[in-house]
Amino acid sequence: MKGKVLKQSSLLLASAMLVGSLAACGSSDNTEKEPEGTTGTTTETPAVDTTPITYTMLAADPSPDWNQMQDEIGKKITEKTGITLKMDFATDANKVSLVAASGDYPDIISAKGSSNLFVDAGAVLDLTDLIDKYGPNLKKVYGDYWNRLKWNNEDQAIYVIPTYDGVGQTYFDAGGAFSLQHQAVEEAGYPEIKTVQDYEKIIADYVAKHPTTADGKKTIGLSLLADDWRIMISVTNPAFQATGASDDGEVYIDPKTYEATFHYRRPEEKEYFRWLNHMNDIGLLDPESFVQKEDQYKAKIAQGRVVGVIDQKWGFQSAIDTLKKDGNEKATYGFYSVQLDDSTVDHSFEPTGFMGGYGLMISKDAKNPERIIQMLDYLASEEGQIMVNWGFEGEQYNVENGKRVIPQEVQDAKTNDASNFRKTTGIGLWTNYAPHYGDGVKDSTDNYFTTNFPEQIVASYTAEDKKVLEKYGKTTWKDFYPSETEFAAKPWGAAWNLPVPSDSDANIIYNKLTPIVRKDIPEIILSKPSEFDAKWDAFMAELDKNGVTKYEEEYTKYIKERVELWSGQ
Repeated sequence: MKGKVLKQSSLLLASAMLVGSLAACGSSDNTEKEPEGTTGTTTETPAVDTTPITYTMLAADPSPDWNQMQDEIGKKITEKTGITLKMDFATDANKVSLVAASGDYPDIISAKGSSNLFVDAGAVLDLTDLIDKYGPNLKKVYGDYWNRLKWNNEDQAIYVIPTYDGVGQTYFDAGGAFSLQHQAVEEAGYPEIKTVQDYEKIIADYVAKHPTTADGKKTIGLSLLADDWRIMISVTNPAFQATGASDDGEVYIDPKTYEATFHYRRPEEKEYFRWLNHMNDIGLLDPESFVQKEDQYKAKIAQGRVVGVIDQKWGFQSAIDTLKKDGNEKATYGFYSVQLDDSTVDHSFEPTGFMGGYGLMISKDAKNPERIIQMLDYLASEEGQIMVNWGFEGEQYNVENGKRVIPQEVQDAKTNDASNFRKTTGIGLWTNYAPHYGDGVKDSTDNYFTTNFPEQIVASYTAEDKKVLEKYGKTTWKDFYPSETEFAAKPWGAAWNLPVPSDSDANIIYNKLTPIVRKDIPEIILSKPSEFDAKWDAFMAELDKNGVTKYEEEYTKYIKERVELWSGQ
């Protein structure tokens, strides 16, 4: 899980809301070919109309630091394009689906895994011709990956401008899912951390020695978050990560046959959930894991009470920021590659190539849609890319000997007061709202477009981060993981961002399976160990009864079609 571990985990289907996801194959070469399927007639950026105009936008992901475009970057975007965005964040899990069904659409839609609802409703525009006429920078960014913007084999329109995945992405750091407080690892003597048993021992020993925190609060061994879709990131996705599978959301894809399996049906994952059941039985699992809300979960972490967190870093970043702001760096976290046992290899960094998928759509009701394309094209330009990632020269960065560098006081603000820094400068606010190059890609001046490259990543670490890494002989958290060079790129990218028709058998069945998973998995984890096998068998039987085999057959078909589309065959 890359940004998941990475990044960023994952969701699977239309009706689900997720975030996530995984490794991408990267290149530091930003030279792109003319996108296949475009006319190639546009050689210069058309003049941009800067007459003031406001567009409404629905975003599936909440952005707590959004500042109504009053951040420095937001103001510059308005100055350059005349556009102001009136944002509406889907804080309710059902809001995106409700808007799709309403017939009353905002101008711009960022629906993540529910994009197909708007496409199926005829609510959004085919952007192919608009990009061809008004988007030379967009065409340059997507370059060789033009086929990956097309909806499917039958409908090769471009409805979504991908913004969640960076083109040419190279992952230089890890950020999930098995994390441990620095103070616990230090007290354990910096032992080897490779299996869940290693992970468990550090937690158990620390809790035994420190049953309460310095301010008298109870120490929590391991806390999970099962609030709505976050159950996938914190509870269920780690089951495939810890058993040597790649991140494909709710399915496992056989790399040779492309056959899809609802990943819970993998026998090895049963044993991962058995381990969580064991953690609960011995009192190391937070008993509130399956009832707490996200703010309660983050509050516990921010108080320094939670020794181990299984989650993506973005899922509790604000709590980490609070710990650093409070001077409690020892209670912040390192990120480790953990497997159920020694028989599997962590696939967190298995390359996907550019995945496309999640991004921005333009409603059929939007007036002057070319203005929106021109705004996105500006953000995709070299000037725009440098601005959204670095800020402004002389303010958030300087140029020394031809290289962009971040002054120490600015870096300190980014590290120790991250939320306020994002809110005032806009750096970090625009990533999911703009097409962009990935980490590791360089601009025309031989500087990286993003600030996520090895030297800058190390510079952003706290003293405690560096101390722990040094003890292990590592430079970044990624060094704990198998390298992406050990794997071939997946020709289907990542299955979790596959657009599945909302009226398909796969989607209908998935909507039956999801409530079963979200009900049964917590019950299984919280059951008595003596009841585990019987409850697991009942869970498997319930999946069978609700069409899981048909779901897998349908999903296999979609995966094979994507491979065909992306390969240009």
